[in-house]
Amino acid sequence: MSGHSKWATIKRKKAATDQKRGNLFTKLVKEITIAARMGGGDATGNPRLRLAIDTARANSMPMENIQRAIKKGTGELEGATYDEITYEGYGPGGIAIIIETATDNRNRTVADIRHIMSRNGGSLGESGSVGWMFQRKGSIDVPKSAASEDQLMELLLDAGLEELESDDEQFYTVLTDVKDLEAAKKALEEAGIPFENAKMDLLPDNYIELDGEDALKAMKLIDALESNDDTQVVYSNMEISENAMESFED
Repeated sequence: MSGHSKWATIKRKKAATDQKRGNLFTKLVKEITIAARMGGGDATGNPRLRLAIDTARANSMPMENIQRAIKKGTGELEGATYDEITYEGYGPGGIAIIIETATDNRNRTVADIRHIMSRNGGSLGESGSVGWMFQRKGSIDVPKSAASEDQLMELLLDAGLEELESDDEQFYTVLTDVKDLEAAKKALEEAGIPFENAKMDLLPDNYIELDGEDALKAMKLIDALESNDDTQVVYSNMEISENAMESFED
């Protein structure tokens, strides 16, 4: 999975912009609602809901909004019923793309996703066309200023650590099995080590490096997909060249 952290660096920088978009809270509310509907409104017994609440609070969502979303999910309040639909396809340079959505209108969502893909040099594929290239993992970003690599290795080996990446200049990326994500978070919390972006992630087995026009087109496509109100998360096996990365940083 080498190279994951380089792409993660770009995603962190994009996140600062994404947080300014009006659809951020919409995406968080949908995730909380779905998590509560599927696993109940008690976060202590619902890991997905607990993770969704942590993410919402990290993005400064008011607690009253969180509670309202939970109640909509459990049926205590009226609200839209969201279906989770995953789309798979290809982007510029042959990169694989997975789009996870939450929608109350399937026809609208598939039409919107197909339009975005075709307009930006991508194409939708059949279910399973690219999913086999990815693995579901738990992922946590830990600032390098908070702990050394040896400290994290010693602390997290018994908490399910599978890999510790350090390509990024500011963060270590902790990778675990999905079932061990909560144990890793708890170990970090008890040790007083701050962390960010604790989430379930889809990581590709291999990356495709893009440069020049392909890199720009791919970033535009992913940005357009993420801007769609029904899109929750976009995954890709894209890696960008050093030259392209410098252009994004400028």
